[in-house]
Amino acid sequence: MRITVIKGLLTSAMILSTSLYAAEEAPKHALKTNYQMVYNEKPGSVDSLDKMFTEGKFYGRLRSNTFYYAWEKDNAKQDTHIVSSLGGSVVYKSATFADIDFTAGLYYSRAYFNNDSNPVNRLKAAKDTLSRYDYTNTGSKSLGVLGQAYLRYQGIEKTELQIGRQMVETFYTKSNDTKMVPNTFDGVVVATKIIPDTSIKLGYLVEQKLRDHTQSHSTLMYGDSSSSSFNNPNWNGNDDSAMHKGFTYTRLKAAGVSTDAPLIVGDIHNKSIENLKLDTSFYSVPDLVSQVMMEANYKIKMNGFTLSPGVRYIKQFDNGGGVIGGATYKGTLAGLSGEVGGYKNADSLDAQMIAARLVAKFSIYKLNLGYSQILDEADLITPWRGFPTSGYTRSMARYNWMANTKSYRVELVRNANKKGVYKDMFIQMSILHTDADETKGNFDENYYYVGFVQNIPSMANLQWRLRLGYNDTDKVDADSLDGRFEINYLF
Repeated sequence: MRITVIKGLLTSAMILSTSLYAAEEAPKHALKTNYQMVYNEKPGSVDSLDKMFTEGKFYGRLRSNTFYYAWEKDNAKQDTHIVSSLGGSVVYKSATFADIDFTAGLYYSRAYFNNDSNPVNRLKAAKDTLSRYDYTNTGSKSLGVLGQAYLRYQGIEKTELQIGRQMVETFYTKSNDTKMVPNTFDGVVVATKIIPDTSIKLGYLVEQKLRDHTQSHSTLMYGDSSSSSFNNPNWNGNDDSAMHKGFTYTRLKAAGVSTDAPLIVGDIHNKSIENLKLDTSFYSVPDLVSQVMMEANYKIKMNGFTLSPGVRYIKQFDNGGGVIGGATYKGTLAGLSGEVGGYKNADSLDAQMIAARLVAKFSIYKLNLGYSQILDEADLITPWRGFPTSGYTRSMARYNWMANTKSYRVELVRNANKKGVYKDMFIQMSILHTDADETKGNFDENYYYVGFVQNIPSMANLQWRLRLGYNDTDKVDADSLDGRFEINYLF
């Protein structure tokens, strides 16, 4: 069955890329390989309130996503399955009046699977095509949400202020719209370029709405039976794959810590020195945990190609969360400080990461050699779809920021661009080796990934994507194939 499904996905992809481009004009909006939207046609400024509405623009999207996940061996906890979903979105952007405009976006997804043969609790990537919490409590396989609803003010020079539900693209927070509904936040975000050669973004985010949720929830609280009397209350809080499961409602309440603590984030990017890019980012969840990231990348130009060495350092600070949830995001506690479950101090969240890479670009090709190491302290806590090893050793669906983990990755990319229209096929291939700490319940693995993106040559608004990841792990019966085929039509 596995080979048949792969052949079917590849055949579908190839059929969609057989003709020549008919037009060169840029579409109204386009989709980049990282799933961020590019708006080529935006509403302008108007001089009256009624024109603010009448001269706004709608952006539509129809979407199909199919997920195939095959295990080396099925058992009571893992199940080979195929799940499809259909849906889309409509986003409205108003014109700007008196330096103010607004955006609203509705999103919908319908999942197709048989719970008797493929139980919802065993779904992997496909779990985000519906709300598991809603399904187990109401039986609904549909997911409809108000994904965006924010006001924007541009009355300050080189500055934007956004208030409401929005996508927040920072180092630690991402929309990560790889399924059917984006990851969004409720809060206030300020972005400014008032300082020369420097861009700054700051966010005060009071709630998050993950991709498979219909309601907003705490940014860093894991649901339990005390937070909800409905089925599967753990699926009603922040249940991201990398969520710290020790920050339960019950534990936070017992410690006198807010279960609705905000997430405070910030990015600073500086290009004052020629060919040198400096980045600093931070986040803080009061009374629990915070992080600071510092990164430097230097571009060397050499006869038609560039070579860019880069380094990244992350420091995580325990602000009280260690004794509540423990050093691992699995949520186990030592009881008394000491070496438990492989952690030298199982009640501390102090942690560090170092990473380095070398990126070579020539013509339409990019080669990225990356390395990362999480020191033998605590796991990194970043469950907001921003990945600390991104750009270095992050591959599809791989989390490699557990304590005492070293990762090595080779990545080759062809035909990358920032316009979101891929006349020639975008191809990304990588091999990732992760050296994990078995004493902490983790396993070494090799992960092989290949991804394709192309806009249909005769129809720039129609784009297909195929992504395949194979995990070869030392864990018994845990080798797996993750296949995803997606079609997007933008209008």
